[in-house]
Amino acid sequence: MLLAIDVGNTHTVVGVFADSRLVADWRMSSSAHRTADEAWLTIRNFCADAGIAPAGLTGVGISSVVPDLTDIFELMARKYLRCEPVTVSAGLDLGIGIRYADPTAVGADRLCNAVAGFSKYGGPLIVIDFGTATTYDVIAENGDYLGGVIALGLESSAMELHRRTAKLPRIELHVPPTVIGRETVTSMQAGVMFGGVDAVEGIVRRIRGELGNEARVIATGGLSALIAQHTKVIEALEPALVLEGIRLIHARVSRG
Repeated sequence: MLLAIDVGNTHTVVGVFADSRLVADWRMSSSAHRTADEAWLTIRNFCADAGIAPAGLTGVGISSVVPDLTDIFELMARKYLRCEPVTVSAGLDLGIGIRYADPTAVGADRLCNAVAGFSKYGGPLIVIDFGTATTYDVIAENGDYLGGVIALGLESSAMELHRRTAKLPRIELHVPPTVIGRETVTSMQAGVMFGGVDAVEGIVRRIRGELGNEARVIATGGLSALIAQHTKVIEALEPALVLEGIRLIHARVSRG
């Protein structure tokens, strides 16, 4: 079984694959203060709750955008699972070309999304990931990673409104019944959520215009399901796309 670890700026998602099947996954905070011992204790408890014997974990794949946590999970893999982890980067044989000006600057999660998205849907493809940032990754018809768009995430937008103003409160991310808010909270929700939907539709339209053809659009990340309810642009939801990318890359690298 493979232990796949997706380290984001806010949350870390951990999944266990039996061959190609995701049998369990969990989410925890991305705390830079967590030690390798603490990380292992948390994962071991997750496995126990899911009825997974840690001794059955024979490989570890890591996608991380937090360097300090990359080191912690790599150490954990070596210390407790006695294996050398595969940490996703542009320097690995990913099976796709990377057309970014500096391939090493592409986040590991974006590479995983591109590999897994192209494997399942082919190209041309647009993958939208709703996380701390909202990213749009563009994959060509032949599978090459072309680049994309990075925007402030929906939750980050809401937090910035609260942080930078004296009277605007923290809000939960719900889509209000009308775009015209009748009080402060629904006005903020309308701005963040409907603004997010319109941004998705506008950016996808521009990307398709540059590609010159109708790229498919899939979405992943915590808020993808909520946004997909309010736009026809998103054709499919893939909540475990980064984990699937880790699995595919680990398998490819392990085969040599």
